[in-house]
Amino acid sequence: MTKTRSTCPYCGVGCGVLLSSEGQGGLTVKGDPEHPANRGRLCSKGSALAQTVGLEGRLLAPRIGGRAAGWDEALDHVADRFARTIARHGPDSVAFYASGQMLTEDYYVANKFMKGFLGTANIDTNSRLCMASTVAGHKRAFGTDTVPGTYDDLDEADLVVLVGSNLAWCHPILHRRVHDAKAKRGTKIVVVDPRVTATCDGADLHLPLRIGSDVALFNRLLAEIDHAGALDAGYLRQVEGAEATLAAARAASAEPTGLDAELIEQFCRLWIGHERVVTVFSQGVNQSSAGTDKVNAILNCHIATGRIGRPGMGPFSVTGQPNAMGGREVGGLANMLAAHMDLDNLAHRAAVGAFWDAPRLAKRPGLKAVEMFRAVADGRIKALWIMHTNPAVTLPEADAVRDAIASCDFTIVSDITAETDTARLADVLLPASAWAEKDGTVTNSDRTISRQRAALPPPGEARPDWWHITQVARRMGWRAAFDYQSPAEIFREHAALSGIAGGFGLDFDISGLADLNDEGYAAMEPTRWPVAARQGGRFFADGRSFRPGGRVAMVPVEWRAPEARRAPRFPFRLNTGRIRDQWHTMTRSGRAPRLSSHLAEPFVEIHPDDATRLGIAPDRLVELTSPTGTAILRATVTARVQPGTLFAPIHWTGETAPTGRIDALVAACVDPVSGQPESKAAVCAARPFEADWFGFAVSRSPIRATADYWATARSEAGWRMELAGRQAPQDWEAEARGLFGLPEAEAQVMADPTRGVARIAFHEGGRLLAALFVAPEPIGLMRDYLVTMPGEDAITGRASADRPDPGPTLCACFGVGVNTILTAIEREGLLSVEAIGRALSAGTNCGSCRPEIAALIVATTTSEAAE
Repeated sequence: MTKTRSTCPYCGVGCGVLLSSEGQGGLTVKGDPEHPANRGRLCSKGSALAQTVGLEGRLLAPRIGGRAAGWDEALDHVADRFARTIARHGPDSVAFYASGQMLTEDYYVANKFMKGFLGTANIDTNSRLCMASTVAGHKRAFGTDTVPGTYDDLDEADLVVLVGSNLAWCHPILHRRVHDAKAKRGTKIVVVDPRVTATCDGADLHLPLRIGSDVALFNRLLAEIDHAGALDAGYLRQVEGAEATLAAARAASAEPTGLDAELIEQFCRLWIGHERVVTVFSQGVNQSSAGTDKVNAILNCHIATGRIGRPGMGPFSVTGQPNAMGGREVGGLANMLAAHMDLDNLAHRAAVGAFWDAPRLAKRPGLKAVEMFRAVADGRIKALWIMHTNPAVTLPEADAVRDAIASCDFTIVSDITAETDTARLADVLLPASAWAEKDGTVTNSDRTISRQRAALPPPGEARPDWWHITQVARRMGWRAAFDYQSPAEIFREHAALSGIAGGFGLDFDISGLADLNDEGYAAMEPTRWPVAARQGGRFFADGRSFRPGGRVAMVPVEWRAPEARRAPRFPFRLNTGRIRDQWHTMTRSGRAPRLSSHLAEPFVEIHPDDATRLGIAPDRLVELTSPTGTAILRATVTARVQPGTLFAPIHWTGETAPTGRIDALVAACVDPVSGQPESKAAVCAARPFEADWFGFAVSRSPIRATADYWATARSEAGWRMELAGRQAPQDWEAEARGLFGLPEAEAQVMADPTRGVARIAFHEGGRLLAALFVAPEPIGLMRDYLVTMPGEDAITGRASADRPDPGPTLCACFGVGVNTILTAIEREGLLSVEAIGRALSAGTNCGSCRPEIAALIVATTTSEAAE
C-alpha cells in the first residue's frame, strides 16, 4: 500500500487526506491528522472519496464530433479553430469558462493563455457563482481580495455568527470546530438564516430573517453599536467613509428583516457584548443581487469596532469550492489579473505583460459568467472552452444556457466524463485527469496553500488540465511561453509573479516559494500566504489596507429587495442550496452509493400552511413554474421554511433527474458590482403534479427511463430509480423490459390492472437482475432493503426477519440507518447523541448528522411519553 498526502477535492475547507493506493486502481481514504484545516477529520463526502474512483463513465480518449480521435488531431483542431475565429472576429469572440475544481497551476496557465496571449479577458469561472460578491466587498473595504483571519479564530472566538451558512451540512469540519470551541470555552453561536437548518441545532440564537434582508439587519447592528458607545474611536481615525456609513445605518429601518424587535435586540446585545466575534458568511450572503452590499454591511460592523485581524475576531467568508481561492489568486475572474493585480491598472498591466512577455495583454475586463453565456447565445462568442464544470445545469436560466452552448459555433469541454449535460453539447471532448490523478496546489478559505498529489495514474489518454492548455498554446505559436514540463515549473513562475504584486504593496505575495526545487515542491507542507517578508497570518489589525492611501474603508449601504419580484402569478420566493451528502452536479459524489442513500431524489421544502392551501400532500410530487423554467420535485412538508418560501437543492441534472434541474427556474439577476447571480431569491408558482402512477425500480445496471418524472441514484448493488407519470402504460411488463434493457430475461409478473398495481422482477440463473414496483399512490416500500437485492435470489417488498431493514441512511460516514438508530433508542435506552455515537459510531466523524440523531431522540421520547 502506497500512502500519499493530498487534499480533499470538495469544499473550501481544504481538508488533508491520506490516500492509500491498492495497486488495482482503488484507494482507501483517511483524514490527515497533520493537516491544520481538519486535523484528521473528514465529512461524509470526504469519507466516501474511495467510492468515487474507477473507470465507469470515464472519458478515456479525445472525441471530435462524437468520434474517437488522437490527441494530435484534437489539439490541432482546437488550435486551428481558435486561431481562425480570432482572425475573423477578433479576440473577444472566444471565451474560457473555468472551475474551482481546477488546480492553481491549471488556472494560472489558462489565465496567461487567455489574457496574455489570446488578448481577451473573456475567462471567468464558476467561482463567480459563489464568491464574487465577497471578492468585490473585500476590494471595496481593503483594496484587495483579502480574507482577514484564519481558522484559528474559530477556536478563540467567544461568539460565532453564521450568516447565510448551513455550516453543519456545507462545511461540516468547520462546524465541528465551532462546537468544539463551544464545549471547551462556552463560545456562543448565532445563526442568521431564513430556514431552520441543521446548523441551528445547538445554536444559542436563530434569526429567521426574510430572504434578502441581511443589509437591513447589519445596518441595525451598526446603529446599535454606535448607540451603545461600542465604536473603536482609535481604529476609526484610520478608516475612510466612517461618518457616511454610520449615518446610513442610523437612518436605516430593521422592518425589512421581518424579525421581532426583541430578537434583533438580543442579537445586538450578544454581538456588542462579546469582543471576540467571528462572523462567518457564505452563499446566503454572496448569491444575491445585493451580495456585495451584504458583505460590506458585515465588514462595516467589524471595522467600526476594530474587531478585525486579531485572535478570535473578524469577518470570515467560507468558500464553496476546493480552489476558489487559488483561482482568485491567479486572476481567474474576468475582471482580475494574476496575483490580485487589476486589469484596470496600467502599471499592473505593464508589469504582468512584461513578466509574461505577452504579445497582446487584455486591456479591459472580460465578460462575467452570466454575460458570457448571453454572448454565446447572441453569437458574439463563437468559440468556447469549458473546463471541469457543468454550466448547462448550474447557471441561472439553465435552459437558455443549455440552448446557447448547443448553438455555439465551436465548443470544447475538458472533463473526466462525457456524461454531463454540458459535455453532451461539445464539439470536442478532451479527457482530463481526475482529482486522485492530479498533481498541483489548491488554496483553502483561510489562505492555506496545500498540495494535491496524484495517488493513481490517469487512465487511457487522460491528461492534466495544464497540459491541455499548454499544448493548444504551443500549436498557436507560443511554445516558449508555455514550455512547461511539470506543475512545479508553473508554480515557481506563479510565485515569482506574485513578487511583482508584493512590490506594488499588494497582499498576495508568495515569492518566498519561487525558488522551490522539484523536491521541495513535492514535499511542500500546507502553507498560509503571504510567504515573503511578511508571513501568513491575520490582516488589518493595524487599520492599514491595500487601498490607495493605505486606509481601510467603511462603505455606506442600503437595503434593497431581491431583484425578482413576487406577483400573483409567481407568489413564492425560491431559495436554493446544497444538501449534506452531494456536491455540485454529482459527477463525483453521485458515484458513491452511500452518499445517495441519505436523500436520493430532488425535493422541495414547503411550509405546511402552503401545502394545505395548495392541496400538496407529503411525499407527493410538486410542479414548480417560474418565468424561466419548470421543475417537478418531491414534496417535503416542513416548518423549516417560512410561509411563502420554498427551498430546493441544486444537484440534480439531465443525467440524474431531468425535471430536477432547479437552476432552470432561477432568473439571471446579478449583483451590479460583483456580477454574481441571485440564486437564493427566485420567484415561482407551485401546484400538485397530478400523476396517474408512481414507481420504484432497482437494477444491477443503469436504468433508462422516459417517464414524466424520474430520478436515479447509485446503490451498493447497482441502481435505484423513482418514477411517476400522467398516463400509465398499457403493458407494464413491456415497459419494464425497456426500462431495464432486458428483452429476453425471465420475468415474474404480478399485476392487477383494476387497482393499478404491478410488480415485475427479472431473473437470470436464479439471481435478481431488476425489479419494478408500480401503484397509483406513492409506494410504501422498504427501499433501503430493496436496493440491496439485485444479485440476490429473492425479491419482496419487505426485509426478512434475519436481515433487518436499516432504513434510510442517516449517518453517511458510517452507513448507519434511521431504523438502526431507532432500535438503539427504543430497545437499548440510548437517549443522547453521545450514547448513540459510542454504540453505533453515528455522528462521531464529521458530526453533520448529529442534529438529525437528536431530532429522532426527541421524537421517539415525546411519542413514548404521549402513550
